[in-house]
Amino acid sequence: MNKEFQAMVDLALAEDLGSGDVSASLLADEQASATIICREAAVICGIEFAQATFSSLDENIDIDWQVKDGDPVQASQVLATLSGSSRAIISGERAALNFLQTLSAVATQTQLLVDQIAHTKAQLLDTRKTLPGLRLAQKQAVKCGGGTNHRLGLYDCVMLKENHIIASGSIAKAVQKARDNYPKLDLIIEVETLEQLAEVLELTGVSRVLCDNFSHQALEQAVQMATGKLPLEASGNIDENTIVSVAETGVDFISTGSITKNIQAIDLSLRFS
Repeated sequence: MNKEFQAMVDLALAEDLGSGDVSASLLADEQASATIICREAAVICGIEFAQATFSSLDENIDIDWQVKDGDPVQASQVLATLSGSSRAIISGERAALNFLQTLSAVATQTQLLVDQIAHTKAQLLDTRKTLPGLRLAQKQAVKCGGGTNHRLGLYDCVMLKENHIIASGSIAKAVQKARDNYPKLDLIIEVETLEQLAEVLELTGVSRVLCDNFSHQALEQAVQMATGKLPLEASGNIDENTIVSVAETGVDFISTGSITKNIQAIDLSLRFS
C-alpha cells in the first residue's frame, strides 16, 4: 500500500480507537473466525484499505478474499473470511467496513452511469467533489467502476472558470496567462454560453472546453461548433436520470460529482463464525 493510502487507514484507526477499544478489552483475546458479507448487489472496491486496517492492528490476521476490486457481487455473497485475534478483528471492523462500503458505493454508482452511456462515445469523468481526505481513494474507486479520473487537484491541470476569467479581464487574457506560466499542463476552459465557446474555439493552446449547465439544445449546437476543433465536456446537474440524453448529444466527456458525493454506502456486515 502506498503511503498516501496508509495514512488514510492510520487516520481512520486513530479517530476510532483513540486511547483504546474499551469494549473489545472486555473480551478474552482468543483466535476467532469471521466472515464479511455483502447484503446487496454492488461493485466491490476498497479491499486494499480493509486489508491494511486489520493488518495495522495485528499483522497475523489472515484474510482470504474471495473477490477483487472491480468485481460485481450479488446480495448475500461472501467477500472474505478472516481468522486471528478476536480483539483485533472487532476493533478494526468498523474502519475496514467504512472503507469497503464507501468505495464500493462509488464504484457501483460509477458503473451504473458508465453502462448507461456505453452506446455513445462519451467518457465518464469524476470531479474534485470528494469526501475530505479520501480523494485518492475515491478516484481509485471511480476507475474500479469503469470511469476516468479528471484532474486530481488544483496542481495537475489548469482549469479556468468564470471567476478566473472575470479576474483576468477576458477569456483570451486568462488563456494567454495560463499558457505563459504552465505551458506543459492541460488547459480546460469552462464556458456558460455558446458565445463564450465560439471565443475559445478561436484561441490556441486549449486542451478541452467544459460546457457548464448547457441545455440539451445548446449542447447539440456546441458539438456542431466544436467538431474537429476541440473536445467537449458536459457538466452540471448530471445524474442517472439525465446522463443518457447528454451523452447522445455527441460530447466527448461527461463529468459529475454525483459518483463521489451523492452515494449511499453499500450494506456490508462482519460476523463471527
